[in-house]
Amino acid sequence: MLEIRNLVVDIEDKRILNGLDLTVNTGEVAAIMGPNGSGKSTLSYVIAGKEDYTVVDGEILLDGESILELEPFERAAKGVFLAFQYPLEIPGVGTMTFLKAALNAQRKARGEAELTTPDLMRRVKAAATKLAIDPEMLKRPLNVGFSGGEKKRMEILQMALLEPSLCILDETDSGLDIDALKIVADGVNALRAPDRSSLVITHYQRLLDYIVPDTVHVMANGRVVRSGGKELAIELEANGYADYRQQAA
Repeated sequence: MLEIRNLVVDIEDKRILNGLDLTVNTGEVAAIMGPNGSGKSTLSYVIAGKEDYTVVDGEILLDGESILELEPFERAAKGVFLAFQYPLEIPGVGTMTFLKAALNAQRKARGEAELTTPDLMRRVKAAATKLAIDPEMLKRPLNVGFSGGEKKRMEILQMALLEPSLCILDETDSGLDIDALKIVADGVNALRAPDRSSLVITHYQRLLDYIVPDTVHVMANGRVVRSGGKELAIELEANGYADYRQQAA
């Protein structure tokens, strides 16, 4: 589903990704681990099309098609979803208004009819219940006054409603207590499907106790330096990243 070849990326003349190669197969859950500053979040932003990053070389293919020239909304329409490490508050934009606009824009891009308000309410209510989201949260401006855990649940709610083909989770475990982590992980696991892939970015192995990956990739100094199975995450938890920093230097 996702193939990245020799990706070189700068921001403000500073090299962040340095010839990164990565393949994520259809239906696969792949974890990206690595120390601070290794380029993990940059990778997620570049896949999603965030501005300010300069792609110097390489390509990103989604289902065999290059997406580098596409705007973020066009990538989203093709099935790319990014759950942020720090979801933004958007005062003045109601949560339900946002969800309706996002979902209907996605459906329009897919050639599907827009949802009526009753249909939308039923879908949102069902998904929110599974994620233990208080109905009162849906009546508030998006993420305004939400705790860190509530913001992360709202990200997973959006993902459940939009049903993307490529889910990118940028340190979703950051700031979550154990109960919130389990709820968020259950929401992610419920979306696992043969035609959907996930890229889970994390520092720590604990998230991967709940979202068990098929593959684990280690990043250091802007590129993938080792790949393996889920046991690699346990090894990293025990030994740290020092050896990989030296390997990538």
